[in-house]
This record gives sequence, C-alpha cells and structure tokens, in this order.
Amino acid sequence: MNSREFREFGKAMVDYIADYIDNVRDRDVIPSVQPGYLQTEMPQEAPNEGERWEDVLKDVEKLIMPGITHWHSPKFHAYYPTSNSFPAVVGEMLSAGIGCIGFNWITSPACTELEVVTMNWLGKLLGLPEDFLNSAEGPGGGVIQGSASEATLVGLLAAKEKVVRLLAKKEPSLSEGEIKTKLVAYTSDQANSSVEKAGILASVPMIHLPTGPDGSLSGDVLRRAIAKDRASGLIPCYVVASLGTTGTCAFDNLEELAVVCKDEDIWLHVDAAYAGAAFVCPEYRHLMKGIELCDSFNFNPHKWMLVNFDCSALWVKNSRNLIEAFNVDRIYLQHQYEGIAPDYRHWQIPLGRRFRSLKLWFVLRIYGAEGIRRHIRHQISLAKHFEQLVNADARFEVKSSVMGLVCFRLKGANELTQKLIDKISAARKIYVIPCYIQEYFVIRFAICARTTTIEDIHYSWAEIVSHVKATVPAEFTNGI
Repeated sequence: MNSREFREFGKAMVDYIADYIDNVRDRDVIPSVQPGYLQTEMPQEAPNEGERWEDVLKDVEKLIMPGITHWHSPKFHAYYPTSNSFPAVVGEMLSAGIGCIGFNWITSPACTELEVVTMNWLGKLLGLPEDFLNSAEGPGGGVIQGSASEATLVGLLAAKEKVVRLLAKKEPSLSEGEIKTKLVAYTSDQANSSVEKAGILASVPMIHLPTGPDGSLSGDVLRRAIAKDRASGLIPCYVVASLGTTGTCAFDNLEELAVVCKDEDIWLHVDAAYAGAAFVCPEYRHLMKGIELCDSFNFNPHKWMLVNFDCSALWVKNSRNLIEAFNVDRIYLQHQYEGIAPDYRHWQIPLGRRFRSLKLWFVLRIYGAEGIRRHIRHQISLAKHFEQLVNADARFEVKSSVMGLVCFRLKGANELTQKLIDKISAARKIYVIPCYIQEYFVIRFAICARTTTIEDIHYSWAEIVSHVKATVPAEFTNGI
C-alpha cells in the first residue's frame, strides 16, 4: 500500500468510525454469535496475494461487526466504561504512524518528554500532592502503564524488593529466599481480581480482609491483621486500598489505612482505576483524603476520562524503588543522557513502550480541564436520574449509588432479581451485569458511553421494567 492508497483507506476508515459512533445505538449491544463463528466464515489460510482495501473494509462490517459487543453504545451498562473520544482516536492514529518504541530517552526524546509533561498536568488536575509529580524536587513521578493490573504488580514488585533489600542488610543471617517466603500483602475482599493476580505473579500471598456493610476496608481491620501476621513470623510488605471497588464503587477508608501503613512502614498503593477520574472535580477529592501518606496512586484515564484503552496512570513518591527493582543494564541500552531524564523502561515490566501520551495530550488539550469535568459531572447526573427512576417504582430498591454506578434490585427474594436479569440478558436490548452487596443479589447499572443521554436512560429503564411482570408474581405487581 502506497501513500496515495493509505490516504484513501484512512479517509474511508475515519468516515466509518465516525458513522459507527454516531449510529452505534442502532446496533444490538450484545452480539448473538456463537463461539467459533468466525472460523467458519473465513478462509483457513491467509491470502497468497494482497487484496483491495475496499474488500477488507466491507468484511469489517460483514464479519467483524456481528461479533462486537458495543461498549460505546448508550445501551451498554455493564462493568465500568472504557473511554472513547475522537481526539484520543486521532492521537492513537498518530502514535501508530510515528511507530516509535520509547524504552529510554534517546530512542525518542519526545515520547519521554511528553509523558513527563502530561503526567504532571494530569496529577495537578486530580489534586495529587506535589511529591507524586515529576516536577517536584524529590524522586516522585508519573508513568503510563498499560492497565491497573500492571500498575498494581509494578508497585508490589517494587515493595517486595525494597523490603528484601532492607531486611537482608538488617538481618544478615536471613537469606533473600527466606525473607521472600515470609512476605504477605493485604487488600479488601471487594478489591479487583487483578490485585489477587498481582499477588500470584509476584509470589506474595494477597490476604483479603473483610469490609464493613458499606464495602469499605477500615484501618482497625488492617492493623489487627498485620499484628496477627507479625506475631506468626510473617513480613507484611504491601497494602492495596481501593477507591471505587469493582462491584459497588465503594471507597476504603484511605486516611485510616494510610496511618496504619505509615506506622508499620508498609507500602500503600491506591487503586482508583474507575473513580479516580472523578477527582478532576474538586467536590470528590475528599474521597482520597490521606493520599499524601500513600506511596503510589493509580487510575485509568481509559475508563472514564475520554482516553481510549490502553492508558493507565501511575504515580509514585519514590521512583528509585522502581528503578532498583527493574533495572537491567545492557551496553546497547546505555546513552549519554542517563540520569538526566527518566528512562521509563526502569518504571515498568516490559522493555518496549508505545507513545501513549499523545492521545492523553490530545484529550487534555482539546477537551480542557473544564470539558473533562463537564463529562464526568454529566455522567454522574445521568446515574442520579436513573436512581430517581428506580426509587419511584415501589417494586425496586436501590442498594448503592455512587458516582456513575447504581446497584438496585427487586424487593423480595434474590431469585426475583436473578430471573429479571436473565430475561434482560436474553432480550439483548441492553447490557447489565450482577453482583452481590452482602447477601443481596443486585443489578449493576453503569453509565458507560460518552454519548449517553437522558432519553437513553429512559429507554434502558423501560426495557428493565418491561420484564418485571414476567418475573414477579402477579400479587406483587399490584396490577402495575
């Protein structure tokens, strides 16, 4: 493909993407295909000769779109949002066009420099303490990871190596192997599955601590667990606090946890993957009270802040802990500017890294801080409107409503809500998923698509209500 053909193909694809976003609500949000559908529709081998791009684009609509779950449909209310905006898409296009691999400063200075600048912008936008910023006098700084899973693992590995290194000096009789077998980490029983996976990958047991009725982990629970484990000869090294849990968007008591971790000299990592975006709005920053005592903080701009996947922002107070944990030097990686600018290969698990900061830069510049705040506040207002609709119907009850997520259920036995969500799922008109809040089986309703309107909320609520009569006993509906 030459540049002329690329221009034609690229323009056609831009039109296709714009039309897709404009009309996505007209598509079924959940596909009806079965596993293996594409294997029967496509040749068993790659083509021997190249094909026309026009034919490839036709097959996108014919073969690929029938198997797409439309995360950017206003009828998609499952999980949490995955962001999408035109500035981010264009930034991703430019990143692919430049095609650099920015593992150290010299391999593409702008790749590193722009990441430093945008992570400073973003940290200030959230109201993070200066200690976390690249612009601070100390060793703090921000780096873009691929996901919150990576950020949690990076923090755990750095904390693990820090403790092993310090104890090996303090207790020369203990080998590194002996120390590692005694390490433990903590999180709440509502934390994301990726936190548990980080423990598996780092070979550090991740202990899940019980939360209160509101889904929040308290400092007292953590302190007791640490005391018990220390008495058993274990070595606590890492705590993951959740600001916005996956199930219900509950917030751990960060201030209490931070005091405990400071007293016990334990690394405290904050996972705010979804809810962290709300901190661009000052009225939500009280939810991260205590952040100044934490060691690392992570949220995903690719969830709620208009930047498409993947873009996960991680800040640390002391980047030297990352460098000491991940530094592998080879002569072919050395350059004359080492130590002057960050080499982000030392701040992450892989060596190679994409130019992710371009799409973040595009979004920050084209939307601006106020545009991002309007987006967040609008989505929260839509969730509040949905909550009002639920509360106005005597058959339902809201069990939790936080930011852009409402968790609700039919009154009565859990089986009623289970039957309701089964019927909603079978109809494929909207997409919702369940979770438990204590013993209650609830439906999660998240505001996900950037283009969602009040009318879309009413459509989704009408779809939910339409299945109630087939779910609830007649005497319970009171003729409704």
